[in-house]
Amino acid sequence: MPVAGILRDLRRVVPGGACRWLFPIVALFVGLGWPVTPLHAEPPPATVYNPKPAAGDLVLPMPEGAEMVFRRARVPGSGFWGDPERVIQLGDASGGIFEGLQRTQISGSFPAADGEGWEIVLAKYELTKGQYLAVMGLDALLETSGDPEDRNLAGLRGRALRDALMQPLTFVSHQDIEVFIRRYNHWLFDPEHPERLESLPTVDGVPGFLRLPTEEEWEFVARGGLPALEAGTFDDRLPFPARELNEHAWHLGNARHQLRPVGLRAANRLGFHDLHGNAQEMTAGLFRPEIWQGKPGGVAVRGGSVSTPAADMRTALRAELDAYAWDPDRQRVQERRSFNTGARLAIGANVVVSSSQRAEIEREYEDYRADIRRTMPVGRTLDNLVAQASVQLGTVEPILARLMDQNADLREPLTAVQEYMDRARERLELAQRESARSLAQDAARNGVNLSVYLSRLERLERTLDSARQLLEISSRYQEQVAAVESSMRDLETAVGEQLQGYRDRVARLGDYEIVYIEQALETLRAAEPPPRERAVLELLGQHLEEYAEQRRAEPERWREAFRERFAGFEG
Repeated sequence: MPVAGILRDLRRVVPGGACRWLFPIVALFVGLGWPVTPLHAEPPPATVYNPKPAAGDLVLPMPEGAEMVFRRARVPGSGFWGDPERVIQLGDASGGIFEGLQRTQISGSFPAADGEGWEIVLAKYELTKGQYLAVMGLDALLETSGDPEDRNLAGLRGRALRDALMQPLTFVSHQDIEVFIRRYNHWLFDPEHPERLESLPTVDGVPGFLRLPTEEEWEFVARGGLPALEAGTFDDRLPFPARELNEHAWHLGNARHQLRPVGLRAANRLGFHDLHGNAQEMTAGLFRPEIWQGKPGGVAVRGGSVSTPAADMRTALRAELDAYAWDPDRQRVQERRSFNTGARLAIGANVVVSSSQRAEIEREYEDYRADIRRTMPVGRTLDNLVAQASVQLGTVEPILARLMDQNADLREPLTAVQEYMDRARERLELAQRESARSLAQDAARNGVNLSVYLSRLERLERTLDSARQLLEISSRYQEQVAAVESSMRDLETAVGEQLQGYRDRVARLGDYEIVYIEQALETLRAAEPPPRERAVLELLGQHLEEYAEQRRAEPERWREAFRERFAGFEG
């Protein structure tokens, strides 16, 4: 589109003389060689709206040739209702008081292209000032923004103007964001421009709509989604090594309260930028102490910001934005505008979009209810299914007592039912004790094997050092070096297998109530095991205690604990 045509369009959006400051924006885009109309090639070209283009980007048009870029994040499982693979753990037991661990079923809004699963669709970057201006115009920004720097936008040129337009939109209220989303949706759905909907994902042919993401969607994507689940890193405090924090996030240590243009830091493994740091991001839900439960408050914001200390940066970090804040000095309520709080949009869809789609959901629900639902968080009261059965038996007791009081003639048969239930509970208790003991015994066996293999590795490392020194003197020791290296590779494989078994059993045992874990360990200690096994039981107890608190396995750290404990071990 010619520059003159763009300016004519801008005059319809930005009244009067406000348009004169927009000319340098258009000139800047052209001067940089960046198109002012959205393109949909894979990957698309770099623009101020997509500074780090990548394959898989989903580009939506905006007014004035602007664009907004989204990416898809596939959730595990298949079908609408999913399966146990869709249960994820949120929160961080080592974090703040509002980050308690909990399990939930993650779901996507749109079917995947292969028809086998579902996807979340989330904006690749934080919402920027340039995108807000494209939809709302300059006057709206100056009216809503609490940022004094926005008064200087009209006088900026070149790189300064570009950087200002690529800044996250902050200093606006939650209500202002909702107005923006409503206006943008109306523009997209203009019946005179069906081409604007071409890139919107659909459900049963019905296009989605723009909204804020839920906390669950946000955290799932920020943790790295399905690839992180498959790699076993989903529950980690950060989705990247802590030493790489500066590469991925603007925080207090490297930004000093100063926001930066979007996309300058490295993307996460799903291709999203600035989920950690820069501006903390509003979500769709009200802030509750336990994410889904407790007193509803203000707006939940996620991700930390340029004011968050590096030591506090974590994926589970949550905060409350008091959307309606009390000003004690003026004795009045005001809409909160925060210099470091912005937003990131998502594309959502209604649960039911058509009668045919509802019928399919209903058909699938029958199988889900009969089999899978009882294993999902909504169908469980405790993590361990045997413990759940015991709890469910307990809920029957007051019902029986009430029936006995109301029906004297039924007291004898109901008493018999009560006795059957008591015996069933005793058998369940025994089953839990025996199962916990068996798991602890298997974990200890893995631990003993792990300790032996690590000790052998330690000895082989010393042998290898000696062999390499001899090899420097004479080549006839080459065969010895190769033999030792081969043995070490075999041992590393064995170590990995035992560590994985140890990790899996600790995680399974961690689902039991603490009383059964303690009984299991005490039973094993009472058998007076040899010194190596006693040392393994000490480590196992520590690791079970850590898992119960953190709900996170840390196999590499556990391996190091075994290595240190059994270095030079005799016995």
